[in-house]
Amino acid sequence: MKAELPRASRRLLDAVSLDAEIRVFPEGTKTAEDAAKAVGCPVSAIVKSLVFVVDDQPVVALVPGDLRLDTGLLAEAAGGESARRASLDEVRRATGYAAGGTPPFGHARPLRVFADPALKRNDPVWAAAGTPTTVFPISISDLDRLASPVWVTVT
Repeated sequence: MKAELPRASRRLLDAVSLDAEIRVFPEGTKTAEDAAKAVGCPVSAIVKSLVFVVDDQPVVALVPGDLRLDTGLLAEAAGGESARRASLDEVRRATGYAAGGTPPFGHARPLRVFADPALKRNDPVWAAAGTPTTVFPISISDLDRLASPVWVTVT
């Protein structure tokens, strides 16, 4: 099964110790709504792995699919002055993955990760698996163990 996965999804599995059931949706799961519909879960159970730049440093914010990130709260949580969405090139350079398929961990370089506590409303949650067409379920405890986020309100 692993050999049939996209290269980026195989790289994610190789990077972390997780026995994940990655699901492939050729039509894509680029939005939280698309992903929720594809897997049959509430939009709040989708983990959006958002890459932002806080004072010139990329960070990852893990936010439930039904909520919007507040850049002011993210900047404050990261100890910075301001936050902006990373460009597509910045996302790929920082994480090694394309925007829309960025997983919550297994990035190309160490990044600070911030997770909104509202994610804990669902367990398991679903996250991108390295491409805009792949997702996987993960328990909150495994998400916490593998992403090592700072749990702080950023929505």
